[in-house]
Amino acid sequence: MLGLVLLAMVSMATGEDVLNMCMDAKHHKVHPGPEGDLYQQCAPWKNNACCMANTTSEAHNDQSYLYNFNWNHCGMMTDKCKKHFIQDTCFYECSPNLGPWIQKVDQSWRRERILYVPLCKEDCSAWWEDCKDDYTCKENWHKGWDWSTGINRCPANTHCQKFSDVFPTAQSLCEKIWSDSYKYTTHIRGSGRCLQMWFEYGKNPNPEVAQYYAIQMGLVGKASSLGRPAALLLLTVVLSLLFS
Repeated sequence: MLGLVLLAMVSMATGEDVLNMCMDAKHHKVHPGPEGDLYQQCAPWKNNACCMANTTSEAHNDQSYLYNFNWNHCGMMTDKCKKHFIQDTCFYECSPNLGPWIQKVDQSWRRERILYVPLCKEDCSAWWEDCKDDYTCKENWHKGWDWSTGINRCPANTHCQKFSDVFPTAQSLCEKIWSDSYKYTTHIRGSGRCLQMWFEYGKNPNPEVAQYYAIQMGLVGKASSLGRPAALLLLTVVLSLLFS
């Protein structure tokens, strides 16, 4: 019986951590929580966020102190394209629902990253459609830049091309630009099988999606997937049986 108690407690704690957590990275908070002043495109996460207000305001700048990354490395990026990269940054910095896809890494600027996060078809398609006529010189934006001036510049022997030439499909854009951080899916918004980068404030569908995948991966049991109230009820029942 004691073993059941311990199992219930571990299951509850592990499930909570995986389903509501921040990765160990450069600008992330240790634990998610309310942030009332999140800026513009990051505002939907303000009820429960892994980012702080100053991080979100910087995310909207063409070249911010967050990573010294310059979106305009092949001329000025259009506003319609840039909004997707801002949203991508908000999603990466703010979302507390990425736990099932967080992996350990040994990098100077972070100890964890995300890998193969399943994005909804519409998010990838809109990103590609709005950026297809913009220009870049690289397929993988995580590495290989010329940082000799302190900001990213196109490396030698590369040239600027349309996004549609570097990324011929929405899938190639979503999966390759951040070295498999994201996985393109054919699932649509509202399906419960893909995470949304875009959603209205107060209508975050991603906790349920993270829960679904956490169960499929075996990261949480069905007891944990019921949520904290049900897990606490289970623990109460077990304890009452133990001490009755």
